[in-house]
Amino acid sequence: MPDEKNETPNGANQKILLIEDDKFLRDLIAKKLVAENYEVIEALDGESGIIKTKESAPSLILLDLILPGLDGFDVLAKIKADPTTQKIPVIVLSNLSQQEEVERVLNLGAVDFLIKAHLTPNEIIAKIKLLLK
Repeated sequence: MPDEKNETPNGANQKILLIEDDKFLRDLIAKKLVAENYEVIEALDGESGIIKTKESAPSLILLDLILPGLDGFDVLAKIKADPTTQKIPVIVLSNLSQQEEVERVLNLGAVDFLIKAHLTPNEIIAKIKLLLK
């Protein structure tokens, strides 16, 4: 009989920081993540996203590019420049899809660039699970 005590559900003990100003999308993704047993921390703008990154040490960050105040490019650059946060994987989630933007975020250190309009919330969750295996 397998020892089931050692098996943890998807997302157990893993925190996801969701930096997204669109309430509808933020709520939708957060609900899906919670259903998969992830702890979700939310930030509505770039500045609070940086603060919450330092305070909560998330397992992964989902980052929008178009944000009030500091945009996602600046947030990503600051996260990757800080030795205490630079190793946290960042997935950029945006509707900006020009090749220059994709290359810029990947060069800044993002692990993936997902186009919101091309993916369902379930597909986004699948990408997160794959990265956090």
